[in-house]
This record gives sequence, structure tokens and C-alpha cells, in this order.
Amino acid sequence: MTPHTEERARRLRAGLADGLEASGHLTDPTWRKLFETVPRHPFVPEFWTLASEELRRVTSADPDWLDLVYTDDALATQLVDGVATSSSTAPGLMLTMLQALDIADGHRVLEIATGSGYNAALLSERLGSRHVVTVEVDPVLARLAESRLLRFGYTPLVHAGDGRAGYPEGAPYDRLIATCGFSTIPAAWLEQVRPAGLIVCPLGWGTVRLVVTDDGQAEGRFLSAASYFMAVRDAGTTGTPVHPGRPEPTSCRRTSLDLAAVAEDETFRFVLSLVAPDTAFALERAARGSVTAVELWAADGAWARAEHGRASQAGPRLLWDAAEAAYQWYVEHDRPTRERFGVTVTTGAQRLWLDTPSRPLPLVPTPDQARR
Repeated sequence: MTPHTEERARRLRAGLADGLEASGHLTDPTWRKLFETVPRHPFVPEFWTLASEELRRVTSADPDWLDLVYTDDALATQLVDGVATSSSTAPGLMLTMLQALDIADGHRVLEIATGSGYNAALLSERLGSRHVVTVEVDPVLARLAESRLLRFGYTPLVHAGDGRAGYPEGAPYDRLIATCGFSTIPAAWLEQVRPAGLIVCPLGWGTVRLVVTDDGQAEGRFLSAASYFMAVRDAGTTGTPVHPGRPEPTSCRRTSLDLAAVAEDETFRFVLSLVAPDTAFALERAARGSVTAVELWAADGAWARAEHGRASQAGPRLLWDAAEAAYQWYVEHDRPTRERFGVTVTTGAQRLWLDTPSRPLPLVPTPDQARR
């Protein structure tokens, strides 16, 4: 790249930092300095962005490439069968999570989901490469990230493998950060993070910050920021539930749940992600934008569709029943915000709660129930 381009990227990076500071996403001067030091554009020479509700491929040859790189947006960096399977996290959310990680000099950090390598570069700049281990399920992405990191002198250990298993060879770690979505916290992580260590991980459509205890458990609250990540996946898969088509309904009845509540109430959708884990949803809208139908489906074959005041359901779980019960609970509890929710994790078990661990969410299935 030319010196002119690099200088323009530096100005765009500083401008983005100003905006993130003004919005409250960037509160730590140390991370601001790191953010201005480590460029994002070398890690995303090609990506896809939504333009007119369609994926648009952008490369470094496009005139608006740098401008798009230095916006507070997630950038899809890999497609499998037309589905985005890896991305560069929106900088504002990335910095919120890094600041929540509360890193100090000398800490060892395990990152789950290397992706483009940009987040690993920020961690390496902060701690030194030898203190960072990053795990990526896709070996092609792992090699790409490793080569881009090396180009800038960063040499963290990049491991191609299943992030759910962590990386026991490098344990124990002081901090663990995940940048893909989970419905349950893997038990292996509790064994690899030191007592009093922190785990910051997307859970449902939120991000939880957990403190590991001496007895191998972990507990903590959700961050207040909205959080949407691509789901953890196996190599060669998308991690997205396959749509079952239009199965024959086993239940069809009237519904009182306002479709706009599912479509527009972002905090309720977070609650729904806890109540109906590993579930995808789609909206249909009229020409003027009002929601006319909502469809839910899950990896286990559960399916629901609501339109014209009626709900149809099929499969092993009644997803619309779960949505109605969740919304009733949500309203009865004065529409609680994300930071009021928390989670307690033990080996083989996970319990979500509101305000205090003594108030478990009555609607949330156990991990075994969620997988059935």
C-alpha cells in the first residue's frame, strides 16, 4: 500500500476511535492507543457487506474499501454455501469485550475463534505475542490469520482446532475471550482458566463476563451491549440451523403475541435466545415495513410460523409456545435489561438467573433439553 493510503487509514482509524469514545464503547485510554496502533485493513483485504439486503463483495481494489473497513460494522470474511461463516467483529463490540476482559501485564489469554486475526493482533500488541493463544476451527482461516499476523511481527500461537475444547497444552490462562456464539459454556474452559480468571463469551444474543472460582465453577453477569455472533461450528459447516421447509404443523392455533415484539424489541429477542437456544428466525414485512410474519426454526427440527394472528408449529419443541411464555414472563418482570441477567456454570450444568443466582429463569431449558 502507498504511504498516502496508510496515512488515510490512520486518519480513518482515529476518526472511528473518536466516534467509539463519544458513544461510550471505548472508555480505556490504553485500548484507544492500541486501537490506533493496530490497523484493521490488512486483516480484511476482502469481505462481504449487506447492500440492499444482498451480500456485496468488497476488495481492496474498490474505492470505498477503506471507508467500509473503518466503520463500526461487522464484516463477513468467509461464505459457505452463501452463508456467512466468519467475520471481523464490529470494532465497538470488540472493544467493549476487550475492556471487559480486564487484561493486565503478564496475563496469558486464550482466544476462541481467530477469524481474520485482527483481535489476536490487538491482544498481541497489548500483552506480547507469547502471552496469546488463539484457536480457529477452520484450518484455512487459521493459516491466513497466522500469515497476516506474522506480516506485522505478531507471533501468537495459532491452533487449528475445535474452540470448545480450548487449548489445554497452553493452560492455565488468566483470561479467555470467545468471538463466536455459544448456547452453553464449554466445561473444558473451566479447567483451563485459573481461579479468579475471567471468561468473556457471547451467550445467546448477549455477552457474559464470568469469574472462575476455586472449585472449578464460573459465575457472572451479561454485559449491557447487544451482541450478535455467528454460532460456533464444526469445520466445513455453517453453524446455522438448516431451514426445515414448511413441515406439516402438529399444532395450529390463535396467538396473542404481537409480531412487532419479536421483530423490534431487541432485549426481548435476547430473552428469547436464552429460552429457545440455537434457534434462527426470519421476518416478513409488508411494503410499508410492518411485520406480517415471523418464522422460527432450530437445528433439532423444531419450527414455528406466526401470521394473521395464528401460529403453526412442528417438531420436537413448540417454539411459539416458548416465545409466548417468554414474552409474558418478560412483561411481568418489567422488561429487564441484559445486565440484570447472569449465569452460573459448573461442569456439565448451566443455570441462568435474574438479578441474583437465587432467582433462576424458570423458562430456560437445561443443556440436555436444549439439545434434544
